[in-house]
Amino acid sequence: MFMTSTETSGLKRYRILLLAIAGAGGLLYGIDVGIIAGALPYLEATAGLDAQQLSFIVAAVLLGSVLSSLFAGFLSDVFGRKWIMFLSGLLFVLSVPAICLSQGYTVLLLGRLLQGISGGLIGVVIPLYLAECLPASSRGKGTGIFQWLLTFGLVLAALTGLYFAYKVDGVIKIAESMADKAEAAKMLFAQKDSAWRSIFWVSLAPGVLFCLGTLLLTESPRWLYRRGKSEAALAALKRSRTLEQAHVELQEMATSQAARPDAAGCRDSLLSRKYVIPFVLALIILACNQATGVNSILAYVVNILNQAGLPGSVANYGDVTIKVLNCLMTVVAVMLVDRKGRKFLLSLGSAGIVVCLALAGILFFQVERGRVDYAQAVRPMVARNEAGGTLSFTFDAAGYQQLAGKPTNGALQATFVYAYGPFTGVQTRRTDDFPAKPVEVSRSNVVAKDSVIGKFFRRLHLNPFADPADAASASLEIRKVLIGPVPDMTHGWLVAICLFGFMAFFAVGPGVCVWLALSELMPTRIRSNGMSIALLVNQFVSTSIAAVFLPTVGKYGYAAMFFFWAACTVIYFITAAFFLPETKGKTLEEIEQIFSERR
Repeated sequence: MFMTSTETSGLKRYRILLLAIAGAGGLLYGIDVGIIAGALPYLEATAGLDAQQLSFIVAAVLLGSVLSSLFAGFLSDVFGRKWIMFLSGLLFVLSVPAICLSQGYTVLLLGRLLQGISGGLIGVVIPLYLAECLPASSRGKGTGIFQWLLTFGLVLAALTGLYFAYKVDGVIKIAESMADKAEAAKMLFAQKDSAWRSIFWVSLAPGVLFCLGTLLLTESPRWLYRRGKSEAALAALKRSRTLEQAHVELQEMATSQAARPDAAGCRDSLLSRKYVIPFVLALIILACNQATGVNSILAYVVNILNQAGLPGSVANYGDVTIKVLNCLMTVVAVMLVDRKGRKFLLSLGSAGIVVCLALAGILFFQVERGRVDYAQAVRPMVARNEAGGTLSFTFDAAGYQQLAGKPTNGALQATFVYAYGPFTGVQTRRTDDFPAKPVEVSRSNVVAKDSVIGKFFRRLHLNPFADPADAASASLEIRKVLIGPVPDMTHGWLVAICLFGFMAFFAVGPGVCVWLALSELMPTRIRSNGMSIALLVNQFVSTSIAAVFLPTVGKYGYAAMFFFWAACTVIYFITAAFFLPETKGKTLEEIEQIFSERR
């Protein structure tokens, strides 16, 4: 049966539309993850949040992803792939005004949580929708476009942050020349407050476009067929296939459904012996994928480069560069993955990541080991009262002289680490900050209020966060006040090179291959259940790392964090190089046979 040129053109247009809209979901997910990096320095300067609260703001997106990934498969089975895609876009759209108009921590946290829920739905449903809707010849391309647009979303988020960083830097130059320093500080505060809100407002447009675009797509033909709507399934297939191809695939669906063992009660368990090895491998790979620290590096790259010695605008350039590199190297990975194989690229990528993280850790260790602890000089400044103690101290040239008894010799930076019971707070200051912002410590900005989410996870004995009840009567304890010189630009650029290398190796290996390896390891009968559990582990590891990042680097330094990530990635390399089979060019049945023989 021949098709007219008009019909052929119509099929191509719909395939392009499908890839564009589904790919826009990847773009939105990338913006979702990356937008916080550019906004974080200004949010920290103006929102009155402590280190723990800032960690929660960053981790809320990942926590929301954990919660939504638990139910994404179930919801898409009940309501359909298309409408859950629409819901994910709608939640993102609603989150933007919640964040931008917020005047306090709770609403801001809620907005970020909504963005996380949106991202979790996107991460599960869109790849599932692409797999069920695209012809076999386009399926690999569709997954590649989704992943590439995800990295492109990170680039757009970084460019947005860079644009507003330039606007803030311009106001800083004006403020430094003003005679009235109080008015200058007020003007700079207003600009920084406007900057982080505007960064989030910019992300509204792609959310609206994705949300409306999903309405132009058909429902998944396989979901329709499983609901007994064979005619609707055929109509959906004909949107992207020839009539002959549509009938062939519909017949394959009928054959597959008839062959299912459900009715006979012989469905294989997820933990059947023949599935244990690939399932455990999938869990290790996804957990280690996040334990490389990739999400924390992407979220905190501006802060990391600032602490490494690069000034604000240069650090934002580094943020853009690392995300552009991620985008470009993802294209390289897509071209290599079917030629070199998953095992080779995962082994190469994880080995390169270990080297880059270890070198960054060494660079920070060389700087941080020279810091001096002035906690003994600060402890007498704590105002003891019924609230358990408070502290207000300005770390500028005069403040340093008060602590050390000598004048500064160049720019210095200080890290204040304090606690009320199990709740730890961290604040960093530099003597060359303008305007000088006092370190303000009180129970209200250290001890987090309890939440429904916290209670839920504590009942499961999974919550990585402290219980507020344990800090109800604790006094303020000044644990460390670490002061040392601000690293020079050379040190900053060396750290930046390590991060660029990290991103290149991650994009070539784990960035693309992990999802292909995961879907290929899981046998067809258990793929949905296995993927849900593995993705839950993936998101939980990522959430925990993001939540403890700022307190950890405050107490132990950036070197400790980088060395921890490097150690986790060593496990990743060993798993990929010695235990993961090569799945390139093999059918799912052949891969299952590999594990059966190993058993």
